[in-house]
Amino acid sequence: MKYLTLVFIFLGFLSCKEKVREPSKKAVDYYNLPTFVNDTLQAVIEIPAGTNKKIEYHIQRRQFIVDSINHKPRSIEYLPYLGNYGFIPSTYSDPKKGGDGDALDILVLSESTPSGSIIKVIPIGVLRLDDNGESDDKIIAVPAQLAQQILPVKNFEELSLNYPEIRKMISLWFQNYNPNDKVTILSFNGEDTALSIIKKWSKH
Repeated sequence: MKYLTLVFIFLGFLSCKEKVREPSKKAVDYYNLPTFVNDTLQAVIEIPAGTNKKIEYHIQRRQFIVDSINHKPRSIEYLPYLGNYGFIPSTYSDPKKGGDGDALDILVLSESTPSGSIIKVIPIGVLRLDDNGESDDKIIAVPAQLAQQILPVKNFEELSLNYPEIRKMISLWFQNYNPNDKVTILSFNGEDTALSIIKKWSKH
């Protein structure tokens, strides 16, 4: 009797193991999610605020992985990211038109959010950079949901008037975080310019 009981327990264990091995759902194609949902911009977070690891979305694997240099995990040897850094889905900065060949970058000013999070945001500005001779725009945004906001700002004017030091911090960070790149700040513009750049590089 004890033997039969053990057999049933073992078969039950195998049954549970088989359930664990069931194929997982198809990985999300973050790169081709809609740019806007009901006229609200979406941002895909790669690097959480307060992180030094250089995490990037791998398009073929559809995974968020730590970038590497010479087979070593890449880490920013500077202050951690000031906000949640990622990209705007379904955008492509076409090199033939002056872009850098990637999706449009975005910095979301909010509490730290895990890699792979999709946040609805309000673009409030854009930091325009020259990175080693290439145009490199960074959209600056805040969460659309009030519960996720840490700064009570709705546009570039409110950010500039109420938090001028934050603008300086963002500019200095991007200018200095990578000592191997020669970065020049071209301008820091408002939400109208940010939206025009987003629409320019939108694939849809």
